[in-house]
Amino acid sequence: MAGRFAPHPTRTTVRGGDVPVTPTSGEQPQAHALDLGLTLGPLRRGPADPTFRTTPDGSVWRATRTPDGPGTLRVRIAAGEVEAEAWGAGAAWLRQTLPALLGADDDPTAFVPRHKLLLATHRRRSGLRLTRTGLVLESLIPSVLEQKVTTHEAYGSWRVLVRKYGERAPGPAPEGMYVMPDARTWTQIPSWEWHRANVDGKRSATIVRAARVAARLEEAAHMDGPAARARLELIPGIGPWTSAETIQRSNGAADEVTTGDVHLPGIVGWALAGDRTADDAAMLALLEPYAGQRHRAARLILLSGRVPPRRAPRMTPGDIAGI
Repeated sequence: MAGRFAPHPTRTTVRGGDVPVTPTSGEQPQAHALDLGLTLGPLRRGPADPTFRTTPDGSVWRATRTPDGPGTLRVRIAAGEVEAEAWGAGAAWLRQTLPALLGADDDPTAFVPRHKLLLATHRRRSGLRLTRTGLVLESLIPSVLEQKVTTHEAYGSWRVLVRKYGERAPGPAPEGMYVMPDARTWTQIPSWEWHRANVDGKRSATIVRAARVAARLEEAAHMDGPAARARLELIPGIGPWTSAETIQRSNGAADEVTTGDVHLPGIVGWALAGDRTADDAAMLALLEPYAGQRHRAARLILLSGRVPPRRAPRMTPGDIAGI
């Protein structure tokens, strides 16, 4: 099937609690063409994210709240095949959505590099696929936490709140892994606990408003990019930056480029035109030749490592959103 991963045999085990669940057939990414780190990396909110872990054997562990309940997924590439195991009430859902999570809905062949930097990075990072989690609130809440603060601060807030109000990841997950709180729990966090987690009233109020209509927001995972972003932006406190950061992950939206970012316009401008002073309008103009794939183009630019010479305190890798 052109532009998508061909069916590929896998050794896949899925467990729901203690009862084995028979794996279903479905398209799986070919392991030799897939880079797990690049593909699933955007789901990790900092090196100590309690919902995400990588282990020395090459496994990626993910603790998440599915529509069926909490679940833990372990996925790795071994002997040229994708292997996956899942535990908890959400195990069957995690197995069903595994191909999309690993980029089976993504079409990297639709991207045509028109700049030598993008051409080189596209070849070097050929294992990149755009993940699609199918879960909106999971990506929305940490994106709200990242509004107007450093990523270091936002990661700390996410870590504190998930550990305090979430629940331990089911199955044999690595020590310290947690599933994020459910929507109702987010609405019941006391104001002083938000404060202790270094979250101001504006951001906490936005999260509470979103959690109260979580079911309506989750519907956005099945919409196209513009419609999904419009649904999210109905919530006061959610603007273009937050909606793009969310939909890129939940929907695998290849064209939803982030605007309103402090660093991204200058990075894109420098990479494609040698202009470090580019604003959103200039960035979008430079990305126009990649319409339909603008987010992928921006992601490849970030992965290229080509950034403007420093004029201010040096950015840490975590200061560049979306990598």
